[in-house]
Amino acid sequence: MTSSPFPLAPFPLEPGATIGILGGGQLGRMLAMAAARLGFDIVVLTPEADAPASRVAAHTLLAPYDDPVALAELAQRCAVVTFEFENVPAEVVAALHGLGVPTAPGDLALATAQDRVIEKTFFRDQGIATVDFVAIDSADDIRDGLDRLGAPALLKTRREGYDGKGQAWVATPDEARAAFDRLDRVPMILEARAPFVRELSVIAVRARDGTVAAYPLAENTHKGGVLHISVAPAEVDARTQDRAKAIARTTLARLDYVGVAGIELFQLANGDLLVNEFAPRVHNSGHWTLDACEVDQFEQHIRAIAGWPLGPTEPFAHARMENLLGGQVEDWAALAAEPGARLWLYGKREAMPGRKMGHVTRLSRLG
Repeated sequence: MTSSPFPLAPFPLEPGATIGILGGGQLGRMLAMAAARLGFDIVVLTPEADAPASRVAAHTLLAPYDDPVALAELAQRCAVVTFEFENVPAEVVAALHGLGVPTAPGDLALATAQDRVIEKTFFRDQGIATVDFVAIDSADDIRDGLDRLGAPALLKTRREGYDGKGQAWVATPDEARAAFDRLDRVPMILEARAPFVRELSVIAVRARDGTVAAYPLAENTHKGGVLHISVAPAEVDARTQDRAKAIARTTLARLDYVGVAGIELFQLANGDLLVNEFAPRVHNSGHWTLDACEVDQFEQHIRAIAGWPLGPTEPFAHARMENLLGGQVEDWAALAAEPGARLWLYGKREAMPGRKMGHVTRLSRLG
């Protein structure tokens, strides 16, 4: 790490300090709103003009993530910097370290999550089960991978895919070659089909002192690779809950993590859990906490990175969160009038098909 003219901020941060966010989407918007409630100012660095987070932030730096002038200004303005999505280059976080500003989470967590082969290898090294997989560099590798893993198998780009993008099911060598070409022949991963009975996720947080807390599991339903509905707390037994929280504790500790993370899980028929994906950020399947918990995942993240005590994670209501994609947001008036529904809109200007425009959470009594 290079020397820096910017002093490291002492923790805990006092109200009035400035926090930086890399990324201007809806997660950054909700982080900024949570930070403002706790008395912090937010500076957003984003390449997107008129981004949702920018319109609730104190200041926006409109520039590419790796712009050296913008990064220097971000470092000078902020006591700590975080990020709202995992496709920010890990080198950018390392560069901010070199400028003397702490980041949370750090570049190790980001680099681990950005490459699916590295990610799954990390979990295997911790004794945490995942689906079987093969690294893919050519169409011939896919053919050999299908022989090993069985067909069909899921072909994914190693980097930058999300919400069902950058992936395809393949069952034959001809399908494999066509998919490899369609996905631009970049490095990929082939994953065995998981015989899961349901999809779960755990939202966990690790504080600067190493304290880890987790919310109850959510059960998730996807459509077209995009999260559709999260129900929480999920109806799981104590063994499943404890195992998921143990996976979260191990993951966050080994990555020296500070902040909130989401871990997506497959539950098998025998009750075992497989890790599907790790997200080093606040997570869509944790949006239910905004309305069903005293301290939601966004405030929890701000508390953690600022060095504040963590808040409670137990819910006071049962929640069913549903994403609003594309034109579904046009139902906003009816949703706003629905008793028991809590509507969140993300301030995006254009409702494109499949785009996350907001979500609605319906609450009911626990038990």
